Amino acid sequence: MRVIVIGAGLGGLALASGLRRAGLDVAVYERDPRPLIRRQGYRLHLSDVGIDALTSVMTPERWAEFQATTYTPEPRFVRLDPALEVLEILELGGRHLSIDRRTLREALKAEVAGMVTFGKRLTGFESWADRVTARFDDGSTVTGEVLVGADGINSVVRRQYLPHARIAGTGLIQLYGKIPSEQAEGMGNVFTAITGPGHRMVGVAPTRDYATCSFGARAEDLPPDLHLMCQERLRATVTELTDGWHPLIQKMIAAWREIFPLTLRTSVPIPPWKTTRVTLLGDAAHAMSPAAGAGANLAMRDAAALAAALIRGGPLIPALRAYEQEMIDLGFAAVRISAANGARVLGQAPLPAG
Repeated sequence: MRVIVIGAGLGGLALASGLRRAGLDVAVYERDPRPLIRRQGYRLHLSDVGIDALTSVMTPERWAEFQATTYTPEPRFVRLDPALEVLEILELGGRHLSIDRRTLREALKAEVAGMVTFGKRLTGFESWADRVTARFDDGSTVTGEVLVGADGINSVVRRQYLPHARIAGTGLIQLYGKIPSEQAEGMGNVFTAITGPGHRMVGVAPTRDYATCSFGARAEDLPPDLHLMCQERLRATVTELTDGWHPLIQKMIAAWREIFPLTLRTSVPIPPWKTTRVTLLGDAAHAMSPAAGAGANLAMRDAAALAAALIRGGPLIPALRAYEQEMIDLGFAAVRISAANGARVLGQAPLPAG
């Protein structure tokens, strides 16, 4: 059986890694001409779900190498006000790792060396009873028994396969960047959110080598040309929007670097669909706002679960149907939780009706 994976993000690479370990024929096609061309964020949070998934798809040696690059935060979410007074503490329990997105992607890419082709933009696919053919914008095609859309929130696979599935705006924009670890002293939690008036938020989370620092606000409260601003203007904009906040916050913003803005969007949950040889995982199926810290963990879970379903063998469609039922249930439940958390803390717009 040949598995075609569209998208060399974390979910697609994790799936390919799991399939390769079992000796299955897998090929990954990525639209970007080379790795690391797009800015997608820095630090990611792994919980038990993501940790278990990664350990099942990576070789023990690669996992040990990667784990040595991680940071173990205090297992809690803390919310502070602009004076750094505690508003909320949520004890999380379980295992937690703070990781660098690029480091994880490189580790997964090393696991599937030679199986990823860059610069291949999918334009569509044709599905038959016994095979699927993917078409690319250079005129080439590839045929296999399963096609997996792991191509993110703008998934070409999803647009053709589930044209009724919707992506909605959250009304929020987040600016991501890094600060030196010492600037985040006392904020070694899974996540520390400093929330102020107008749903403005500064988020801090450490990794082994730096701390990620983000600023979120309603889109209407931010200048429309953020994507055109230099680093100095972005820092100045956030400094103005956090005027009067604790001096430690101002020091963090002054030390902020590698900043970029991202408009936050979310999937709108839909009912289960008829299972075929085409399926989805991660953000291609259930993109969500970061307000629950669940997106990366569920992408890893999807990858591990789909790999296990394909590795077990047996009739293909029932195996894919069982994977999809769980993926849909867990994924859209997390979409709803993220939306509710985002509305409460960040002013996220309500989810539209499906």
